[in-house]
Amino acid sequence: MVAKKDLCILILAAGKGTRMKSDLPKPLHSVCGFPILSYILKAAQVLQPAAIGVVVGHGAPTVMEHVKAGMSSWGIKSPVVFAEQTDLSGSGSAVKAAMPLLQRFKTILILNGDTPLLLPETLTRLLKEFEAKKAGAAVLSVCVPDPHGYGRIIRDAKGDFDSIVEEADADDTTKQIREINSGMYVFNSNSLQQALTQLTPQGPKNEFYLTDTLALIKQMQEPVCVVSSDDYQQALGINSKAQLAEAQHVMRMRTAQRLMDEGVTILHPEQTYIDADVQIGADTVIHPNCYILGHSVIGKNCELEGDVYIKDSVIADNVTLKMGTYIEESTVETACQIGPYAHLRPKSVLKKGAKVGNFSEIKKSEIGEGSKVNHLSYIGDTQMGAGVNVGAGTITCNYDGKNKHQTIIEDHVFIGSNVNFVAPVTVHAYAKIGAGSTITKELPAGSLGIARSRQVVLENKGVKKDD
Repeated sequence: MVAKKDLCILILAAGKGTRMKSDLPKPLHSVCGFPILSYILKAAQVLQPAAIGVVVGHGAPTVMEHVKAGMSSWGIKSPVVFAEQTDLSGSGSAVKAAMPLLQRFKTILILNGDTPLLLPETLTRLLKEFEAKKAGAAVLSVCVPDPHGYGRIIRDAKGDFDSIVEEADADDTTKQIREINSGMYVFNSNSLQQALTQLTPQGPKNEFYLTDTLALIKQMQEPVCVVSSDDYQQALGINSKAQLAEAQHVMRMRTAQRLMDEGVTILHPEQTYIDADVQIGADTVIHPNCYILGHSVIGKNCELEGDVYIKDSVIADNVTLKMGTYIEESTVETACQIGPYAHLRPKSVLKKGAKVGNFSEIKKSEIGEGSKVNHLSYIGDTQMGAGVNVGAGTITCNYDGKNKHQTIIEDHVFIGSNVNFVAPVTVHAYAKIGAGSTITKELPAGSLGIARSRQVVLENKGVKKDD
């Protein structure tokens, strides 16, 4: 899609979010693994604007830093320009802070920085209706079950836009109206600029309301249209931790529905926690209490038993993850089996058909094709070949107190139980290691390594023998 050279999208993200009771700026709070602001930027990106403006205020340096760092992973390719609102006296003042940017464009789409449930197709429809009616302004409205706290849309006798009345200024009759202002608008830039110059302070806080520009534009004899959406959840703003939890729930259910429509079996969506960008193949079965987070990708025909945790990892087809498996920043190839209660730490790789069993931990290591680390073992900083059998209780002693060292175990090595590898050390192909050995030196191919003292049986003189 070619960028719309006359379109600028402005996101108002300057609010402090007092009710969040947090030092973190409100736009940076996480919803299903990503900051609130990232969802709005991604929705805006779909429209291919010539520029995206972000008005920042509270915690401005932190917000700007996070956006700049995350733009690439969020898929934001349009130029993002920041404007700082120093006069925190309402949404009208926020838009004025961005005027040097806005006056360069013909059409301005304005969004709130706290509505992560917004869908890009809704913005597309809002923009199309604005253009079709050659309006001076358009506002997106929704009907909510409880309109308390929102500005109400007032329509005239013909059903057209009349005004927006804020909660603080509404009488009892107006408060019964359930159609509310979503805080999303499209403006003709010239009309918006002219209306902003006419704003006067309103309400108990003497704030400049952006909503008042709609009535002013109507007074200029320019059409103002209302575009209604049936999905009121898109307009849900986050102003408290309770609303944050509500948005998380809605986003999780959307993600679960998308995946189930694509052929994934989720046995209990309400008790499954999947981030918005996760991809999962058809016929994979997910049991309750699983966490699949970040940019994780899971293939087809896998099974995730209960309490599995996966973050920023790639899982291939036909993998079984037994209960309690924990995987972070790792890669698991096809037909592997992991768990129960196994741990893959970052930069671990399991090749095709490998197994890691109960209470075993893998760290920054490659486990070769068909190799098995089945019981109570720690494998760290290790390059392991194919067909290796690791006995229970095996440990790679990879840290000498200052540096980490590598263990190399070549193909088809057999390792007895309770073996320690003191790295750096190499074991060549087809070697065997006796149980209880501590290996400190290189083992040749096909050799037998035993490094333990011979058993000695002595009389225990301190024990009185039976008569």
